[in-house]
Amino acid sequence: MKKTALLLPLIALLSVPAFCQVDFTGEWVPLFHEDNPERLPGPELGDYMGIPLNNAARLRGDAYDADRISVVSEYQCRPHGGDYSMRGLANMRITEEFGQDNHLLALHTRMNFSEQARTIWMDGRPHPSELAPHTFAGFSTGTWEDNMLSIYTTHQKESYLRRNGLPRSDKATFTEHWVRHGNYLTVITAIVDPVFLTEPLVRSQTWQLDNTQRIGRDICEYIPEVVAPVGTVPAHLPGTNPFLHEVADWYGLPYEATRGGAETLYPEYKDKAPKPENVPAKCERYCSCGQNARGCNLR
Repeated sequence: MKKTALLLPLIALLSVPAFCQVDFTGEWVPLFHEDNPERLPGPELGDYMGIPLNNAARLRGDAYDADRISVVSEYQCRPHGGDYSMRGLANMRITEEFGQDNHLLALHTRMNFSEQARTIWMDGRPHPSELAPHTFAGFSTGTWEDNMLSIYTTHQKESYLRRNGLPRSDKATFTEHWVRHGNYLTVITAIVDPVFLTEPLVRSQTWQLDNTQRIGRDICEYIPEVVAPVGTVPAHLPGTNPFLHEVADWYGLPYEATRGGAETLYPEYKDKAPKPENVPAKCERYCSCGQNARGCNLR
């Protein structure tokens, strides 16, 4: 009887579900030791390396003209998509919301770029129907896997995989895995897009806790920046984009490799990749990118 009395509280404690094994709340700053030039100064035009894209995505990327951001007002204040928001130059705040039963209802993230807010529902609710409204942040639900938080997101508006015109469709979904180790947060993202990708695009980002920071406002106003005929969208017709070879020439890379695609992501590709057409005498562009943006200055 004494053993039973001692075991009952322990059994009751073990039977209570762990609704929040890890505390992610706080103010986080991004680290840029991964993919620094892409994330800080921004990707080169025509740089599709590391993306398992298909021909449709490549065609859209080739047509991109950065002037559309200045000409088309809808592009000027557009926030990142939920799948890209953690790769941009923005700090992040994470807060918790609890329900009436004191169980974790949701996690909320706020990025200071475009003041984008995102909700990650933790109460087991289902995703809405396919015809439900889409947003830039999407609809996210989270589940615990031991000390890892896994998040599944649907219902995003069309956006971009990379800030040089590579598209991501509104049919894309993505899964995240959040792991905290001390004051560091690692987020691994896998994007599935049946329209523009031939296989999942996997990325990772790392954050550092800094509760001394203060996330300010980020107010964007629409304004005509470049004079252009009304109703036009700057773009390059197929075969006319003059900038596609630049990234290969600047860094002495095979042009074919810069065109991306799943085949170029695997180690075997280096054995059959063509030789570069041009090899510069010295590096002239982002040659020493470090942890901060100043390390990416052009030489």
